[in-house]
Amino acid sequence: MPIEYLSFTEVAGRLGVKTGALATYKLPEPDATIGRTRGWLPDTIDRWNACRPGRGVGGGRPRKKAEDGDH
Repeated sequence: MPIEYLSFTEVAGRLGVKTGALATYKLPEPDATIGRTRGWLPDTIDRWNACRPGRGVGGGRPRKKAEDGDH
């Protein structure tokens, strides 16, 4: 039985995100490459996703600090 790899679009579907959002993620190295097409084993994506930091970690502009007298 052949090994089945997930395409970029299938990875996005598995994670429940759009491909545009997935393009901003630092994905793991692909398990296979055919030409310029990358493929990942489902287990590779699942393990990577389980170890990924949650939303709001390490990005974006710092929050404004409240000044004295601000509520």
